[in-house]
Amino acid sequence: MAKYDTVSARITPELKEKIDKYKVKTSQVIRKALEEEVRKRELEALQEQVRRLKPLLDRITTEEVVRSIREDRDKR
Repeated sequence: MAKYDTVSARITPELKEKIDKYKVKTSQVIRKALEEEVRKRELEALQEQVRRLKPLLDRITTEEVVRSIREDRDKR
Protein backbone atom coordinates (compact mmCIF):
# COMPACT_ATOMS: atom_id res chain seq x y z
CA MET A 1 0.00 0.00 0.00
CA ALA A 2 1.23 3.49 -0.85
CA LYS A 3 2.40 5.79 1.91
CA TYR A 4 0.97 9.29 1.98
CA ASP A 5 1.88 12.48 3.80
CA THR A 6 -0.70 15.02 4.87
CA VAL A 7 -0.59 18.69 3.98
CA SER A 8 -2.93 21.35 5.25
CA ALA A 9 -3.97 24.88 4.34
CA ARG A 10 -5.86 27.59 6.12
CA ILE A 11 -8.88 28.84 4.21
CA THR A 12 -11.55 31.41 4.94
CA PRO A 13 -14.90 30.27 6.32
CA GLU A 14 -16.53 31.61 3.14
CA LEU A 15 -14.38 29.38 0.96
CA LYS A 16 -15.12 26.39 3.21
CA GLU A 17 -18.85 27.03 2.81
CA LYS A 18 -18.51 27.11 -0.97
CA ILE A 19 -16.43 23.93 -0.97
CA ASP A 20 -19.16 22.22 0.99
CA LYS A 21 -21.95 23.76 -1.10
CA TYR A 22 -20.45 22.61 -4.41
CA LYS A 23 -19.17 19.32 -2.99
CA VAL A 24 -15.60 20.00 -4.12
CA LYS A 25 -13.34 17.00 -3.56
CA THR A 26 -10.54 18.96 -1.94
CA SER A 27 -7.97 16.18 -1.81
CA GLN A 28 -8.26 15.59 -5.56
CA VAL A 29 -8.08 19.31 -6.36
CA ILE A 30 -5.13 19.90 -4.05
CA ARG A 31 -3.26 16.84 -5.33
CA LYS A 32 -3.76 17.87 -8.97
CA ALA A 33 -2.75 21.48 -8.29
CA LEU A 34 0.40 20.40 -6.45
CA GLU A 35 1.33 17.92 -9.18
CA GLU A 36 0.94 20.63 -11.84
CA GLU A 37 3.02 23.10 -9.83
CA VAL A 38 5.78 20.55 -9.27
CA ARG A 39 5.77 19.67 -12.98
CA LYS A 40 6.01 23.38 -13.84
CA ARG A 41 8.94 23.89 -11.45
CA GLU A 42 10.74 20.78 -12.78
CA LEU A 43 10.38 22.13 -16.32
CA GLU A 44 11.75 25.51 -15.21
CA ALA A 45 14.72 23.79 -13.57
CA LEU A 46 15.43 21.80 -16.74
CA GLN A 47 15.19 24.95 -18.85
CA GLU A 48 17.71 26.63 -16.55
CA GLN A 49 20.08 23.67 -16.89
CA VAL A 50 19.78 23.82 -20.68
CA ARG A 51 20.44 27.57 -20.60
CA ARG A 52 23.62 26.99 -18.57
CA LEU A 53 24.78 24.08 -20.75
CA LYS A 54 23.99 25.72 -24.10
CA PRO A 55 27.36 27.49 -24.45
CA LEU A 56 29.14 24.15 -23.96
CA LEU A 57 26.84 22.28 -26.32
CA ASP A 58 27.19 24.97 -28.99
CA ARG A 59 30.92 24.18 -29.18
CA ILE A 60 30.25 20.57 -30.22
CA THR A 61 29.95 20.21 -33.98
CA THR A 62 27.61 17.89 -35.83
CA GLU A 63 30.63 16.07 -37.23
CA GLU A 64 31.89 15.34 -33.71
CA VAL A 65 28.52 13.92 -32.72
CA VAL A 66 28.36 11.73 -35.84
CA ARG A 67 31.92 10.51 -35.27
CA SER A 68 31.18 9.69 -31.64
CA ILE A 69 28.04 7.73 -32.56
CA ARG A 70 29.93 5.77 -35.22
CA GLU A 71 32.73 4.94 -32.78
CA ASP A 72 30.20 3.73 -30.23
CA ARG A 73 28.43 1.55 -32.81
CA ASP A 74 31.72 0.09 -34.01
CA LYS A 75 32.58 -0.98 -30.47
CA ARG A 76 29.46 -3.17 -30.26
